[in-house]
Amino acid sequence: MKYQLLFVLILSSTSFSYAEEEIRGVVTKVIDGNTIEVRASDETYKVLLHGIDSPEPGQHYAEQARTTLEKMLLKKDVVIVMHGKDRFGNRIGEIRLDGAPDPRKALVAQGLAWTSEKEPIKELELLREEAQVNGKGLWGEENPTPPWIFRRQQTMMSQKSS
Repeated sequence: MKYQLLFVLILSSTSFSYAEEEIRGVVTKVIDGNTIEVRASDETYKVLLHGIDSPEPGQHYAEQARTTLEKMLLKKDVVIVMHGKDRFGNRIGEIRLDGAPDPRKALVAQGLAWTSEKEPIKELELLREEAQVNGKGLWGEENPTPPWIFRRQQTMMSQKSS
């Protein structure tokens, strides 16, 4: 009986420690096709959209992805469900906007974003596949370069030029 009680206590404390954090605020800036700044109370948060990766500045469709996200979110009240941080400490979140579609789904469906390189979200991956089959956005190109490959190539080029 002691062990069962201990197990239940450990299990319940674990579920509380993984509760989703939410941030409520206003989108003050759209940095690129998958990165925004949100003002909440007295803090500004930089948030990467969970599960997608849009073209980087210098890639085709980067500006279109940024302006599309800007039209959807700039100066809007949002709720961000946090999904942790990336290796650089940037917050990763899912944007919720009353009465509007999930911006991640819209970007992927329009061919303005890839799904994450690792562990893609199934629902987003299905939208990506449909956009690719229909040649939407970046999928109209013969062999578009994913942004994570583009970033690696840029890093390699800048290291060699030093």
